[in-house]
Amino acid sequence: MKSPELLLLAIALAMPLTTLAGVAAVHNHGDDHGAAAQAKLELNAGKKWSTDAPLRQAMSNIRSTVATALPAAHGGKLGPAQYDALGNDVTAQITYIVQNCKLAPEADAQLHIVVGDIMSGIDTATGKQHDQERALGVVKIAQSLNSYGKHFDHAGWKAIKLPQH
Repeated sequence: MKSPELLLLAIALAMPLTTLAGVAAVHNHGDDHGAAAQAKLELNAGKKWSTDAPLRQAMSNIRSTVATALPAAHGGKLGPAQYDALGNDVTAQITYIVQNCKLAPEADAQLHIVVGDIMSGIDTATGKQHDQERALGVVKIAQSLNSYGKHFDHAGWKAIKLPQH
């Protein structure tokens, strides 16, 4: 089992130092909107960022996992083991992205914002954010995936319908 800290190390080894600071800021920001403002997800001069096959494959897998789990999480029907399994599955896909995705530096920097947000959701879903319900982590990951779809060119991408409160 890989922890988010080991994942950050893997990301650190796989990326330029200039973009690592952005991921660290996003990963460590919690609900601090000031840190989030430092790394803002943006379009590429009004257009979506390019993607590659490994990124599309892994993000599709994450989307499938989260879309399946979200209704059960929102309905209070997932137990700790199921949240942990979801966290492990999503972490494995993020690791695949780190190892295989090759984007232009600007697109890569934007992707790191999305990955940081997904990692924050994983922390919540797996119970590492003790002050937050695990179900909120699944929602955070879904929101991150929807942001990915708005900012990255991924043919056939469909937003995840988020639960109404």
